Formats: sequence, structure tokens, C-alpha cells
Amino acid sequence: MTAEKFILLVEDNSNDEALTLRAMAKANIANEVVVVRDGEEALDFMFGTGAYAGRDLERMPAVILLDLKLPKIDGLEVLKRLRADERTMLLAVVILTSSREERDLVAGYSLGANSYICKPVDFLQFSEAIRQLGLYWMLLNERPPSVKIG
Repeated sequence: MTAEKFILLVEDNSNDEALTLRAMAKANIANEVVVVRDGEEALDFMFGTGAYAGRDLERMPAVILLDLKLPKIDGLEVLKRLRADERTMLLAVVILTSSREERDLVAGYSLGANSYICKPVDFLQFSEAIRQLGLYWMLLNERPPSVKIG
């Protein structure tokens, strides 16, 4: 039996984290959500280092929701390192950010983001964006067979 697909949420703002989790619950997205709060923790989780040493690296998230403005290591650097490693280069990475700066959008796609979503300010719009995101990335999207998802 394969493990349930899970989502990795990389978000340093506790209000945005709570809002995202609430929107997922409202949209009936029942998948496990692993939350990490900075870029360094995200990389430790993904590569089984630091506090996550010994983590089962066969189990990877179905999608990574990546904020850009993170402490320690910013989201674009996290994305760059994920794409540079053969174990994580094909994983789905959705930038979920409040940044509407064109340079962030261009940099995100240039570094291999699968999608770039600006966080809507209104909760109903945000809930709908999260519902659609969950539907697409957790149910409809076909992942490459070499990526082990858990």
C-alpha cells in the first residue's frame, strides 16, 4: 500500500499558514500537510539533513507550495537547489506568494517553478485558489513515474 500523497507548505508567516490550512480544510483537501517555516528547514526536509536527518527520502511531497520571502534561505534559492538535484528536480513546485513583482515571477519560472500564484487578499478568493490548486495538483496532475511520491 502506498502512503497518502502529501503537501509540503513552505511558509514563514503564521497567519498565512493558518489561512492556507483553513482554506484547504474548507476545500476538503484531506491530504497531510507538512509545514516548514524557512528555506533552510525546507531544504533539510527535502534532503533529509539537519533536524530531518534519517527522514525516508523515498517519500516526497506531491506538491511543494513555496513562499518566496523566507528567512535564512529565500524561496528562489530553495527552488534553484531543488531543481539542481536529480532526486527533486521533477517535483511539482508551486510558488504561492504575496509578491506581485515581475522580476520574482520571471525568476520563479526561469528556475523551474511549475506555477506561480499570488495570494489573493480576500479569504473567499484565496479559498477558491487553494481549492483549485488542490484539485489540480493532488488529483488531476500526472507526475513523472521516476518521482516517488508519498
